[in-house]
Amino acid sequence: MDVVVEILSGAHFSGWHPSTTSSFSPTPSHHPFVIGVAGGTASGKTTVCDMIVQQLQDHRVVLVNQDSFYRGLTNEELKHVHEYNFDHPDAFDTEQLFETLSKLKSGQSVQVPIYDFKLHQRSPDRSRQVNASEVIILEGILVFHEQRVRNMMDVKIFVDADPDVRLARRIRRDTVERGRDVHSVLEQYSKFVKPAFDDFILPSKKYADIIIPRGGENHVAIDLIVQHIRTKLGQHNLCKIYPNLNVIQSTFQTRGMHTLIRDREISKHDFVFYSDRLLRLVVEHGLGYLPFTEKQVITPTGSIYGGVDFCKKLCGVSVIRSGESMENALRACCKGIKIGKILIHHEGDETQLIYEKLPKDIADRHVLLMDPVLGTGNSASQAIDLLIKKGVPDSRIIFLNLISVSYAPEGIHCVCKRFPHLKIVTSEIEEGLNDQFRVIPGLGEFGDRYFGTDDS
Repeated sequence: MDVVVEILSGAHFSGWHPSTTSSFSPTPSHHPFVIGVAGGTASGKTTVCDMIVQQLQDHRVVLVNQDSFYRGLTNEELKHVHEYNFDHPDAFDTEQLFETLSKLKSGQSVQVPIYDFKLHQRSPDRSRQVNASEVIILEGILVFHEQRVRNMMDVKIFVDADPDVRLARRIRRDTVERGRDVHSVLEQYSKFVKPAFDDFILPSKKYADIIIPRGGENHVAIDLIVQHIRTKLGQHNLCKIYPNLNVIQSTFQTRGMHTLIRDREISKHDFVFYSDRLLRLVVEHGLGYLPFTEKQVITPTGSIYGGVDFCKKLCGVSVIRSGESMENALRACCKGIKIGKILIHHEGDETQLIYEKLPKDIADRHVLLMDPVLGTGNSASQAIDLLIKKGVPDSRIIFLNLISVSYAPEGIHCVCKRFPHLKIVTSEIEEGLNDQFRVIPGLGEFGDRYFGTDDS
């Protein structure tokens, strides 16, 4: 049975959020999502990429071909063109390819050369403009060969095909599209193409995150990739940078509840009611990232149901005092759960640990760290540092927030960079902080509003 899609090393397939924006203006905190597609000659790379682009029908996805960056041959090379190896890394202007991809990633439009395969030259008066986009697909036989280019890719796909199939496709392509005869195609294949595949292309397969057998015929694999790209186009830009950031799905219900709790005229009763509803959603979403084990049970009809068993070694830790507002939601989801406390005094961007009371066996547990507002990230970082000192790896910490600040150096950037294995779950991402370190647009002092100690 053929493997449809083989997912290898950690492709960033997490942190998705369907709140599509209509335009894209890349900034240092909004990087495009780059997909590299490699494979042997005539393996179906171009077909796969064309099918992906056609199915998406989205202007925010652009395709760049490595073939456009072939060097134009010199007069001396043209005299012996049949002795020239077009499948060798030296045949490409890799430096220009790297510069082009760097500009696209930084949000700049670029001019891509147009290469004539019959004349073996670039067009002197024509080029193709590629605009800054949210998703960039880079396709070519050797796009994984150069490390600098490879390092700019978020996902690397290798299109695999039977060697005989690839040869047949190459003969058909080169005779029909590039004006060559069958004898010259076969001679070039045995002398240059196959050795280059063995020396350069096949070894680069080890860098792939995903391997697609049968190329363009593999509709199941292509559909999965299209679905993934659609998700990337819909998620918050920060999730493309930090795969450990998870934003719960935005609906009219969640948006309506956020509208209510952000209204300064709302009553305390309504503020608590709708905050509790949102906090419950955040907690439920966070629990979904805990490890589960398979479990079978017998139903009242005598049938067997194959399900999962919850993670047993679990505890909550609330950052006093706002974090205590999330405890009821956690207890409602996890019966009898242990909850620890951390008190951190902060003034401006200065923090100081005042008090902590944690379960003695916390090092053996998964920890749900609770604080409704992730502002500067200083208090959060100090709390996470304390948990790590107590023996809890950051990979076993899930940080639950109601709202989180995005822009560097605050909030999400501060925590995600320092603790790349920790997961953050939040319901909305804020613009930033004002001069008084208050979240904008925010919802005021959450603890005071929730517990009724707000002066107003």
